[in-house]
Amino acid sequence: MSWLLIDAGNTRVKWALADTDAPLGTWTAQGAAPHGQLEELAAQWLAAGVAPASVLVANVAGGSVRAALEQQLAALAPDAVIEWFASVPARAGIVNGYRNPAQLGCDRFAAAIGAHALEPGRAIVVANCGTATTVDAVTAHGTFIGGMILPGLGLMAASLARNTAQLPQIAPGAAVPPVFADNTDDAILAGCLNAQAGAIDRALAGHAGAGCIISGGAAVYIAPALARPARHVDNIVMIGLHATLLAERVNGLC
Repeated sequence: MSWLLIDAGNTRVKWALADTDAPLGTWTAQGAAPHGQLEELAAQWLAAGVAPASVLVANVAGGSVRAALEQQLAALAPDAVIEWFASVPARAGIVNGYRNPAQLGCDRFAAAIGAHALEPGRAIVVANCGTATTVDAVTAHGTFIGGMILPGLGLMAASLARNTAQLPQIAPGAAVPPVFADNTDDAILAGCLNAQAGAIDRALAGHAGAGCIISGGAAVYIAPALARPARHVDNIVMIGLHATLLAERVNGLC
């Protein structure tokens, strides 16, 4: 038996297939498609032989993406149990400390669950660096405290409109430009990278003793600009969805 996990983000829909007895973050298949090409998902699932017993979807992309996924899932697995993951007061070891728990983005809630599952008993700052960058704090005991949302690296660059919409224009792991760059392109790049890293560093300074997990497409560019090392995790939202199902299987809920 297997679970199909889907992370429908602001730009792409990512998915992973996990055996129900597989360790956290272990996939038998995975893939992704941009919003404009969601019909590719059916072909990917067919090629991977996806036939899940249940499906868990975190969707922050809105109603049109949900409708497209519902249509494809109905054709793929008409008998599968499909759940649209939502933020609730408590789930899978995380207490949601948002003033209105339902208002917390489901991707941020899933990321918090994933971070706590990967680093149990440790205070964590989890930074998810995609179209938007979210930087959230989780206590060692599993309480989601809150966090911050800022434009992602690409959005910051595009807002400056100097042929920078495709930033970052450096290879992953390359040296970060100096803080006081001596040309405009490097100055823009340094400003965007250090703004992202500065938000994460400030969150770490405000969450005593916390470790840091960084994820998302821009993580490889932002991580070198951080004041101290972070654990790079590929798709923390997917890890959180998997951790949720694993926790509930242990408790006999799925």
